[in-house]
Amino acid sequence: MPLETEARAQVRALIGDLKPNDGDLLQALHRIQHEFGWISREAMEVVAEQLALYPSEVYGAATFYSEFRFQPPPAVTVRWCSGPACHLRNGRGIRDAMLATLGLQELGDQTEDGRVGTWLGQCNGTCELAPQVWIEESAHHSSRVVGRLTAAKAVRMARALRDGAGADEVGHD
Repeated sequence: MPLETEARAQVRALIGDLKPNDGDLLQALHRIQHEFGWISREAMEVVAEQLALYPSEVYGAATFYSEFRFQPPPAVTVRWCSGPACHLRNGRGIRDAMLATLGLQELGDQTEDGRVGTWLGQCNGTCELAPQVWIEESAHHSSRVVGRLTAAKAVRMARALRDGAGADEVGHD
């Protein structure tokens, strides 16, 4: 059995009421991600111990679902809208301009310093603002829409976020 660390003890307390063979694996993973913002290898090992599973079973389930994160979340996440209205209004060009400015290859990546990450978002019904992104700050649990983007506006926004601006400081053109 691995050495008990503070992180292991926290995870154990979080999922201590879950039992083997009760179908609680996803509930355990959701609890951990909700509490810590991500799921560490150490947390997956604790889940496996608690639910009498192999660590590979926990890892397999966790990696199957795209909503689970396996590294600490960035300070700021930019969610790019993938809806039809955004596509029709150069959403892909906006996405590509932001990724290039941030030095990222694809959605789901984050900057080396962990400051800014990108993620695919689903249409939220505010299509009149297309093309748009949602900017989320981890520390403040806040989110806001920045819409009617142009490639130039997206580049300015990405530069500001990369350089330390908060969600409330960008996208006001």
